[in-house]
Amino acid sequence: MKKIFLCLMAVAMMVSCQNDDSDFTDYMEQGGGETPPVSTIHTISIAYNGNAVTVTGDDKGFVTTDGAHVTVNTATDTDSLLLVLSGSSDNGSLLVWRGKKYGIQLNGVTLNNANGPAINNQCKKGLYLYVNTGTVNTLTDGTTYATLTNTSGEAVSQKGALFSEGQIYLMGNGTLNVTGNCRHAIASDDYIIIEDNITLNVKTSTGTGIKVNDGLWINNGTIDIDVTADAARGIKSDSVVVITGGTTTITTSGDCVYDEEEDDYSSAACIKCDRDFTMTGGTLTMTSSGDGGKGINTSGKVDFSGGTLTATTTGDNEEGKPKAIKAMTGINISGGTFSAKVSKSWACDSGYGDDSTSDSDRLDHCVTVTGNPAVATITKKNVNISY
Repeated sequence: MKKIFLCLMAVAMMVSCQNDDSDFTDYMEQGGGETPPVSTIHTISIAYNGNAVTVTGDDKGFVTTDGAHVTVNTATDTDSLLLVLSGSSDNGSLLVWRGKKYGIQLNGVTLNNANGPAINNQCKKGLYLYVNTGTVNTLTDGTTYATLTNTSGEAVSQKGALFSEGQIYLMGNGTLNVTGNCRHAIASDDYIIIEDNITLNVKTSTGTGIKVNDGLWINNGTIDIDVTADAARGIKSDSVVVITGGTTTITTSGDCVYDEEEDDYSSAACIKCDRDFTMTGGTLTMTSSGDGGKGINTSGKVDFSGGTLTATTTGDNEEGKPKAIKAMTGINISGGTFSAKVSKSWACDSGYGDDSTSDSDRLDHCVTVTGNPAVATITKKNVNISY
């Protein structure tokens, strides 16, 4: 947690950096609370233009191109690195190999890669992705991915239109649109932190909107996630999901599918996490319309203490059981405005009891309310708590 705290402190410093390349790179060098070594700021600008690119600032020969497909290899370099992307290509991409953290500025870029991710970050350290003020940026992948291998002949991970082996810090005051057509839209094998006033629009009809292994923190921004695939998730975290601010809207419309490994049906969910879901501020609106769909589905607990949370499921219960909020180890409410509604099944499922438990007993345990809310309506299909 110390690492996360220090990273968040560093991210807060970004406000004063605005769009200045030098300040931005200096900030990146100090990310995580480290003392920056004496190094040279290395800024490389990549301007896409159809099937070609113009590269400036690459005085060390890090960049290679194949049409508009760009590879940046700084695996052994110790200097700070900032990549500035602009322009447009219907057949372009960015692949980065690097051993230490670095930054990418999106300065009005549109990238579509028919054979893989639009941006593929093969650095296991932090990627600081800054969306410049007043710019609109679009990343789209293809419906199938070509196999990609490293110098050892090993297959390289490609999990979404925007994919990173390491952490992603999404920042800035511009707009980023990401569409996933093969797997996920945005994916990180580490964690993702969303900051500043970024506008993030995420769509997929094949997988998850935002997929993370080690947690997702939403601290600010305007985020819209629309997922239409069966059994897909707006957000899927193998760890925690924490929301402290911003405005997040998630819509899923996919139905259940049978999971042979689990010998059970798997349903779509706006948020699916394997550990706790925590919300202390901001606005979160979730709508799920598919059979058995969920608003939040967590293997841990839900702790809600501030902000506004609205979860609505309108799906049927032919194969799955729709729930607005499902938490296996409890749903705790102590502040803010909390609303959960369903057309079928239970609005809130805290993991208490089973189908043999009486409705009245289950209702008594569906949520734990602390303090003195101004409104407290708790029924099977409607839970509304407001402080």
